[in-house]
Amino acid sequence: MKKKLLQKLTTLALVGLGSPLFAQTPATPEPANTIKTDKTSSIFRTMSFGINAGTLFGTSVVSTRGDFSNYSFKPGYGFFLKKQVGHTLGFQADFLAGTLRGSNSGRTITTPWTYDTDLNWSASFSTTITFGNISFLHQKSAFLPYGTIGAGIIDYSSVLTSKANVKSKAETGRMLFIPISIGTKIVLSSVINLDLGYKIGFVDADNFDAYRNSTQKDNFSYGYAGLEFILGKKSRPALGKYNPITGITQKMNEKYDDLKKQMDSEKAAIADENARIQAENAKLMEEQKKFMTDSDNDGVSDYFDKCPATPTTTKVDGAGCPLPSFVINKPADVKVFISEADRNIVKEAIKNLEFDLAKATIRPVSFESLDKVANLIVAKNFSLKLAGHTDSDGSNAANLSLSKNRAEAIKTYLVSKGANPSRIEATGYGETQPIASNKTAKGKQTNRRVEFTIY
Repeated sequence: MKKKLLQKLTTLALVGLGSPLFAQTPATPEPANTIKTDKTSSIFRTMSFGINAGTLFGTSVVSTRGDFSNYSFKPGYGFFLKKQVGHTLGFQADFLAGTLRGSNSGRTITTPWTYDTDLNWSASFSTTITFGNISFLHQKSAFLPYGTIGAGIIDYSSVLTSKANVKSKAETGRMLFIPISIGTKIVLSSVINLDLGYKIGFVDADNFDAYRNSTQKDNFSYGYAGLEFILGKKSRPALGKYNPITGITQKMNEKYDDLKKQMDSEKAAIADENARIQAENAKLMEEQKKFMTDSDNDGVSDYFDKCPATPTTTKVDGAGCPLPSFVINKPADVKVFISEADRNIVKEAIKNLEFDLAKATIRPVSFESLDKVANLIVAKNFSLKLAGHTDSDGSNAANLSLSKNRAEAIKTYLVSKGANPSRIEATGYGETQPIASNKTAKGKQTNRRVEFTIY
């Protein structure tokens, strides 16, 4: 039974020894808190070494019986060098030395009475599996349970002593053994772990205790405590302690934080834009109120009225200011004769009048006709009323402003050509007096006009 078990364990150990030749290092997620390094460097610390000390015992918990009835706890010590190749998988080389002792006190036989074995040295190579470093509940683990299985060689010397204290037999040599251990590492810091464990060594011989018994092969156990030191830069996490779930959750949290910042930024931008629109609307409403208000009832809105306190009965020009007295007191019996040729000059000016798009800038093509109107006013002392109109596109306030500005632009041009400003009235009506439908392009074009009335 034990021989078959030993053969299976040997096969497992040899598989563990050969796996580094064929296995590749498993891909590991990059920790969120590490900086990318160059291609020749690792983002993890993967090397460590440890020292331990404890007690050696001549049998183990898996033995049904031994060659001796009693075994003593004797000192042992060891050290190892470990390479972690994955979050759970690693390989390590172990050294172990110490002494073992057993006796047959309590039995009736007199020989062999006791044995002493010096474990001069042992060297083994093992595969290690760490169980506690992957957790969905905790980002970091304080305990790292592990198990190992390997194969190695023991160099030993043992001697039998009779009840009469006579050394009767000695054995020396080297033999194959299979070490299997379980234990846990307690994380003390980023560079040190406390290592507690129990190891069983299955020896491929029956004379490890200097006593041959063909029914079974010998084994021993080693209980130990020690320290493991993680090698490498402290800024890098130790692969054997690193929880890969942590990297995933950290990246998820980072993506959540980035999305939240982006959403907060967009919300702030929307709030700023809404505030700007509200402020602009309030300003437009205030201007519209000025356009629609005529406090002194002189026919000129407060927005354009340069003389806001004019008495109600006073005649005013397009700027809301009183007309000169010589115009106001014009004799009622003075009659103004307007010929058909005079009307044709005005009609021609209206026909040729053009402005820049959505502006009050008169285009040069209109100047010749306007010059004739200016000469007519000067020559015959005519008065002129200019009425600006627009279509329904745009806001009421903007259209009222545009129509008024265009009428004022024509007045300014005529005055620059010698016309009396007191005889020209410029008024804007915006879109309030259409003469055609605003539902068609032709109708809108008809509504965009400035009317000239001479008297």
